[in-house]
Amino acid sequence: MDENRNEVGGGQLIAGYLGIILMLIGGIILLPIMLLAVYPEESVYTSCFTIPGVTAILAGYVMSLFIRGRDKRRLIGHQDALIVVFSWLLAILFCSVPFMLTGKYNFTQSVFECTSGWSTTGLSVVNVEDCPKIFLLFRSVMLFFGGVGLVLVMISVLSDRHGMRLYCAEGHTDRLVPNLVKSARMIIVIYTGYIISGTLLYIYFGMNWFDALNHSIAALSTGGFSTKAESIGYYGSFGIEAVTIVLMLLGSTNFLAHLYLIRGGGKNFFRYCEVKFQLILCALAAPVLSAFLIYGGLEGHVGQGFRDGLFQVVTALTTTGFQTVPSFAVWSSPLILVMTLLMLIGGGTGSTAGGIKQIRVCIMLKSLCWSIRSKISQKRLIHADGIYRISGYEYLKAEERLEASDFILLYLGVFAAGTFILCAYGFGIGDSMFEFASALGTVGLSVGITGYDASPVVLWTETVGMLAGRLEIYVIFVAAVQFGREIKDGYKKTEGR
Repeated sequence: MDENRNEVGGGQLIAGYLGIILMLIGGIILLPIMLLAVYPEESVYTSCFTIPGVTAILAGYVMSLFIRGRDKRRLIGHQDALIVVFSWLLAILFCSVPFMLTGKYNFTQSVFECTSGWSTTGLSVVNVEDCPKIFLLFRSVMLFFGGVGLVLVMISVLSDRHGMRLYCAEGHTDRLVPNLVKSARMIIVIYTGYIISGTLLYIYFGMNWFDALNHSIAALSTGGFSTKAESIGYYGSFGIEAVTIVLMLLGSTNFLAHLYLIRGGGKNFFRYCEVKFQLILCALAAPVLSAFLIYGGLEGHVGQGFRDGLFQVVTALTTTGFQTVPSFAVWSSPLILVMTLLMLIGGGTGSTAGGIKQIRVCIMLKSLCWSIRSKISQKRLIHADGIYRISGYEYLKAEERLEASDFILLYLGVFAAGTFILCAYGFGIGDSMFEFASALGTVGLSVGITGYDASPVVLWTETVGMLAGRLEIYVIFVAAVQFGREIKDGYKKTEGR
């Protein structure tokens, strides 16, 4: 009996995990205060961060007492999905408080901005030209932790036997080494190393240290928050654009592929289907986009046209959202279509990018080719079809093809629903598709629909899209069903007493 009393499960187990996450969120909210050592004049905003930060830590500590010093039962059903979704909701809600405390942003705008940050989208209602630096850094902090994931950060600081289920539920499919804790720490080390390198390179090419740090985090997390209204285009520097392109491509690549590349596995890295597919798409789309920019009169000369064309293809495909062109509102329909398709495809699995994900598109394209081959072939042959993953060539099971097609259909269904809402609110079909593809794909590019004065209907539609896109849709549906089950089970237990 004593052993049973020391075990914890159900709602208490969920609350305990959420408590640990909430303490981490509190610590994250307090991080920007360190900037006051450099910019003491912004100390007037200290309470905006200390109030929600300390509150989150205290509340999290109380909730964590449910599991502290007690044996944890197995997570049953889809409790892992429930923990992940509630973790992200808590992060967004608590991080929105600093914006609301300034008095400049209402609840809808604050939640939108923080959802954009945590989902590494980059759509914004903030005017960066008059925004305090402490809030600009806070947005980048959200991008950093949103890119690696809340659960991954939690696992990196504590070892837990249920960690793998939470890790996978958050959308991570890669496991770099057999030990999950070491995997989590290795991802964070690689991620941080790239950010430091990017910051130093940005400084070398002329950025000040503050802009360099923020842009390095935003590029690698494929978030796109900039400290300048003109984004990367403000600098007009080929070196800065080149560094940004490299960081965006690294951020949109599976972290397992990074490990192979660092360890000298360049052969496997460039055979990996997502890496090949990404490079092929860039090679095909960049000349097309550049040609339309040049002959459409949007660029003054050929060299600048190809430069901007390549940059915009990479920023859309990697779902980053930086830009070097003034506005997408004046782009022609073919340009908007190409960008929308790239945003829908998105980056690689196990990366910081959003979208459908390249491996699913690869599987569906290859399945289409295999289907056509089987119909036109005169020989009755059985083919063992597969794709190159980072570990080598692997045969595809029928279940994997079905899962890929199911997800793509679901993703396009959500995309159609979001586009319909924006259209119903009075925007054109092309602009609505572009804007919601950007939100759902966690990209951050805009044709002008999103902004400080945008309607709450628009902001909430995009907020739901950003969260669904970051958590890959399925986990939200699963969590909603599990939440209903938890309430039902709790009601039954109450009635049984």
